[in-house]
Amino acid sequence: MPDYSELTLARKDMQSQSELYRPTAFWDESSSSIVTELCTHGIENFRSLPIALGYFVPTYGIPGNGFTAEESAGLLNWFRSKFAQSKKPQLALDQFLSGKLSARADYRVLIAGDDIGRLPHLHTFSESTVGQPVEHFEFEGRRFSRSSLNYLLGLSMLKKHLGSEVPRTVLEIGGGFGTLGEVLSGSGIDGLRYIDIDIPPTSFVAQYYLSRVLGENKVATYSQTRDQKSIDIKILPQVSVLCSWQIERLQGPVDLFVNFISFQEMEPHIVKNYLKHVVRLGSRWILLRNIREGKGIKKDNNPIGVVSPILSDDYLAMLPEYELIDRGFLPFGHITVDGFHSELLLLKRKA
Repeated sequence: MPDYSELTLARKDMQSQSELYRPTAFWDESSSSIVTELCTHGIENFRSLPIALGYFVPTYGIPGNGFTAEESAGLLNWFRSKFAQSKKPQLALDQFLSGKLSARADYRVLIAGDDIGRLPHLHTFSESTVGQPVEHFEFEGRRFSRSSLNYLLGLSMLKKHLGSEVPRTVLEIGGGFGTLGEVLSGSGIDGLRYIDIDIPPTSFVAQYYLSRVLGENKVATYSQTRDQKSIDIKILPQVSVLCSWQIERLQGPVDLFVNFISFQEMEPHIVKNYLKHVVRLGSRWILLRNIREGKGIKKDNNPIGVVSPILSDDYLAMLPEYELIDRGFLPFGHITVDGFHSELLLLKRKA
């Protein structure tokens, strides 16, 4: 039986923190629902739980494609009756609804875009099955999810510009269930330190996942760092998962800062505060993924949204110490079916 006392403690500690480090409008209600879901059904099943799938476990297929399981089954049954003598339309629809077509397209970009001769090595990655994932795709004998392919594509873009540099200290805010830590830990980088900062319950899920994928001795958890007034990056283990307010205690240089998607779920003043600490820690590179047009605004008819969306250009204004190196939604990002652009930004600290 998993022990959730650390999650309870972290959630209690969070209540006394500044609103800069508590759940935003997008996450407020869902955070409590995720806690209930984890405690009811078990954290060991988090990658198959409905609310988690809707928030921090992205999928190509249901529910990420917008279809329900009932709608998907209905469409497939209709196709089977309509094209009873022809398997190709059935296979095409099945691969579309399952997300396999989209996953394969992203995998092709990864294979075409990655330089396998340089670090970090991405061509050997195969994702763990910890968490009972409802969606995994296998290509050339390796497993991938939407989460891992998102990060692998972003790292492919980064590698185009690194030259001989190898980022050994990587800081991420809002790391979901810890995928980037898993990818980097198997990428051949000697002396790697990956630090994930997030709000509980996702921080709790990430430390659970990474502890089981990499081994508990390689992961620093909240209970181990909670009482530290100053957290020296140089003495942290390979992977550390900290709670949001602990970013103020971090000391030491960072080579690469990453945020994929979670900043777009925050209000601009909260993002600005986090980036202030990224600048303070001297990160040489910054890799971001954000909806260029901003997340939808929270309204009566759209309860899942933000109060004030952050746009891609807002980052450039918030980071005058950095120069823009690369920007785009193709080939490493994504265009949604309703015309939104999930865009990658790569910035480098000015000399």
